[in-house]
Amino acid sequence: MQLGVNVPNFGPGTDPGVLREWARTVEGLGFDLLMVSDHVVITPDVAERYPEPFYEPFYEPFTTLSWLAGMTTGLRLGTTVLVLPYRHPLLVARMATNLNQLSGGRFVLGVGAGWARQEFDALGIPFTARGSLTDEYLDTLRNARHGQAEDTAAPVPVWVGGNSEAGIRRAIRFGDAWHPLRLPLARMRSVLTNHSLPAFAPRIALRLTTTTVDEPERPAGVGTIEQILDDLDQLRLLGADTVVLDPYQGDPQETRRPHAAWQALTTVATHWRTPS
Repeated sequence: MQLGVNVPNFGPGTDPGVLREWARTVEGLGFDLLMVSDHVVITPDVAERYPEPFYEPFYEPFTTLSWLAGMTTGLRLGTTVLVLPYRHPLLVARMATNLNQLSGGRFVLGVGAGWARQEFDALGIPFTARGSLTDEYLDTLRNARHGQAEDTAAPVPVWVGGNSEAGIRRAIRFGDAWHPLRLPLARMRSVLTNHSLPAFAPRIALRLTTTTVDEPERPAGVGTIEQILDDLDQLRLLGADTVVLDPYQGDPQETRRPHAAWQALTTVATHWRTPS
């Protein structure tokens, strides 16, 4: 099982130098994958999660990952998740294919249907049609991938995000993996028990605590280092190909203090890679 990291590509502490250090840290610690998120327009509903004015800048994912591809070697790069209805699917297919080729086959396209109604409105895309648009666009991407079969570079893997039943069905129909975000372990186990999924690549939280977290709905990745290592073991036993750790706790001011996240990642990497 491989481990990845979701890196904040937004916030008052994020600039090209910090993004460069994030990439060096993630690769230097031996993680396998670096992922970033996606917003095009910071509308009020988006700003509720990234409080104004602290969301700025918000670096566009394809541009950012293309830049980071040039300063990394074996590190895989991806989106968690690209809001698929925001861009024409043939444009997404072209950008994803080119990024995969230019990085030596290291790109992973994580996609989702989106949630920010006002951002959809700002882009002139019907919010209520986001599910059907995502299905349509995934079908277009799949057809575009078939056209890559004779290319020297392998087609880009597509991870389909979404914790709802619709998102799970979408992953089964169109995806190379289901990519759930920040769920409790029991919820993921239930989905895997009751559905035949193509593969499993969850994104979980990373919040280290000094005392055991006993909450019934504890998200995977929250707790002591022993709890987090056990979560990773359980996910491995459930068949996870890759687990993406997300150290961001919801306050954009955290981006001014990335060393706290780097220390947590160091702790996990050190213990996870120590033979038992």
